[in-house]
Parts: sequence; structure tokens; C-alpha cells
Amino acid sequence: MPFQIVRNDITKMHVDAIVNPASREPGFGAGTDLAVYRAAGKHKLLAKRREIGEIKYGDAAITEGFDLPAKYIIHTVGTAWLDGTHGEEEILRNCYRSVFRVAAENGIESLAFPLLASGSYGFPKGISLRIAISEIERFLDNGDMEIYLVVFDEKSFSLSSELYGDIDSYISGNYVAEIQEEEYAPSAPQRFSDHFFKKGDPAGHMFFAARSCRDSNEAFMGTASAPCETSAVCDEEAPCDFAAADQAPISAASMAQSRSLDDVVSNLDKTFMELVFSFADAKGMTDVEVQKKANIERKAFSKLKCGTTKNPSKSTALALAVALQLNLDETKDLLSRAGLALSPCSKQDVIVQYFIEREAYNIFEINIALFEHGEPPIGSQIE
Repeated sequence: MPFQIVRNDITKMHVDAIVNPASREPGFGAGTDLAVYRAAGKHKLLAKRREIGEIKYGDAAITEGFDLPAKYIIHTVGTAWLDGTHGEEEILRNCYRSVFRVAAENGIESLAFPLLASGSYGFPKGISLRIAISEIERFLDNGDMEIYLVVFDEKSFSLSSELYGDIDSYISGNYVAEIQEEEYAPSAPQRFSDHFFKKGDPAGHMFFAARSCRDSNEAFMGTASAPCETSAVCDEEAPCDFAAADQAPISAASMAQSRSLDDVVSNLDKTFMELVFSFADAKGMTDVEVQKKANIERKAFSKLKCGTTKNPSKSTALALAVALQLNLDETKDLLSRAGLALSPCSKQDVIVQYFIEREAYNIFEINIALFEHGEPPIGSQIE
């Protein structure tokens, strides 16, 4: 997909270019800068850096990658965080813009960033990450490049908790896998299953998965069936089919999201992609806008559009729902056209639903929240 966040050492990224948070004068500082020099070959890189000379704040320059897997290094100079009133944010934004300009001038097709200025420069990580997201999104609105945001360790940042502080409590209240152990593990039925079914027996596995999904689906979806996608609860390939229980009371917010009966009936005969384009037309969005806002590669989107790929993956379908800014009712309708459904057995689904309910449709922020919780991003890559 055009933008991905990955956990890795940036000096090990196999891309056209990596970005180095450089010192203004030739030489190297601490942190990522020092790591890049060591991996590339200190003497070779320093000699080239001296040829370039001073790099102004917010500007960027390119060198060979030398011993790195990356072909190039784009060096950019940020500034230290003081108190936010000395133009720090604008300088950091200029760093990203300068890097993209240099990358475009040199035909770079894949580019890896660290989280600029969040280390020794002392930028608050939340601010640094918001700037990174907005500038990457700004570039991808009109540009085309594989972009990676490389995070070295698990505690490098936490955007979702800063922007949406109740996300963890929402997950705890809606995700089946995390609560079913308390509810079922010590129970008599569970002891019975341990005695009756052999370990790994799909029949026993399905029984408890279906019960778990049934009990929670009422509050989560108000539906009678949903695919379970968490191996701790049930098999990914096995849907939890069960008789419909009494539906949970419909809230005023849910009623406000629901479309009219005429809208639903008029769309009954549409395929998945026909419904996508119907929503896009209603919202005045072009195909390119939908593709970019869904963080989907052009080739993957073209395959769906032309019918080469009949139905999308769950990840792609969710990304398109986010791109089209669909409400929960519309999202369920769209997913159903591909034989899919939101499920409380999938933490990915719970997190995406959380953002949809709050009308927060920035797919980069959603993918970062998914990344933070150990879930795969939504979007699509060529398979």
C-alpha cells in the first residue's frame, strides 16, 4: 500500500532511500544519525557529506547509501523543540516537504522515514507524529510513492491514546477474545469441553466460538451471524452461524445513522464495487480520490474496478468504507456485498468500528491505532 508503518531498524530497510535526521554541519550526532553513518560506512558517508556542506534548517540533501540496503540517503535538518512558539512545527513540516521534493527529483519510488525530531531534538511524539501523518497525506494526495514510517521499538509513540483516549476501554468492552476467558474458562461448560473434545477438535472449538460471538454480537452489531477472525476464539475460515437472538435496543445515534428503506431497497441488486461507486457518486468523489483515501495501490484498485478481482479482502473492504466516510449501517451493507461482516471476534474490526462511530476517517490514524494494538493495517497490496 502507499503508506505503511513498520517496526524495524531503518538502516535495514530495503527501499530506494531512507531519511536521516542530520546535523546542520558536516558530521554526525547521536541516535538515528549515528546509526546511519555506522551502517553506511562512516568515512565514506562523512566525505560525501563534507562535499555538500551546511544544510539549512528544514532543507534536505541526498547522498549515496554506500553500505546500506537503501540506494540513497536523504539528509534533512530539523530543529530542537523549545516550547512550540519558535517555529518548530513549521521547520519540521519543511523537512518532510524538502525530503519529498528531493525524492521526486531523483526518481525515488520507495522511501522510509524515522519519526523525525522525536529523539534527541525533543519534539513531543504526538506532535511529531501528527506532522508526519499530515505531510505524508498531503504528498500522497498528488504524488505516488511507497512510504514507510519506521518505528524502532514498541514505546516510540502512542497517537491513538492521545487523540482518542478511550480506545482501549472501548476495545475491552467490545472485543470478545479478551473477555471470554474470564467468562468461560472457569465455567462448567468449558470443563465439559475439555473432557469431551480432544485438543484442537474443530467441533468443540466451533461450539464455544459460536456461543461467544452470539452473546456479544447483539450489542456489537445487532446481527445473527459474523465471521470470527481471531484464532484465540475460532477458526478464521469458519463463520459462526447461529440463530438470531433478541436484538439489543437501538440507540438514537444508531437510528440517526440508518438509511431509509428506499435507499436500502434501491441498492439491493448492486455488487460490491457498484455500491462503492454509488456511494462515491453520492459524495462527489472521483475514483482516484477513493483509491488514495483508502490507501490502496492503483493496480489493486484497478483490478477491483475492472472485475479482475471479484471480491475484496476484509482489509480492502474496510479501507474503502473509511475512504467513503460511511456510517456504521452503510459499512455493514457494503461489507455484506462481499460476503463479509464486522465481528466482535476481530480486534481489527472493533478498532475500525470505534473510528467509524466517531466519524474519524483518517486511514493513517486508524492504521497507526491498529499497529499499536498489534493488528494488521487496512488497505491493500498486490497479492
